[in-house]
Amino acid sequence: MTSETSRTAVSRRGQTVVPAAIRRRHRIKEGDTLIWVDDGRTIKVLPLPEDAVTTLRGSGKGEHLLKRLLEERARDQNR
Repeated sequence: MTSETSRTAVSRRGQTVVPAAIRRRHRIKEGDTLIWVDDGRTIKVLPLPEDAVTTLRGSGKGEHLLKRLLEERARDQNR
């Protein structure tokens, strides 16, 4: 997988632009929906196809989500 860095500004209204090269590579067109995933350290922007489950599959990789879920459940039980 190729990594690309682009820089865009955020407008006063909170808007930004998806760089043209990224739009072409991911076939993002006018009217498409993007999902913003904030894990507290990084922000990921994912195009939302008609099958949203496919887009999100694997997006939590490396986040140790099962471990975090089990720890949270244990804390809830101790309350």
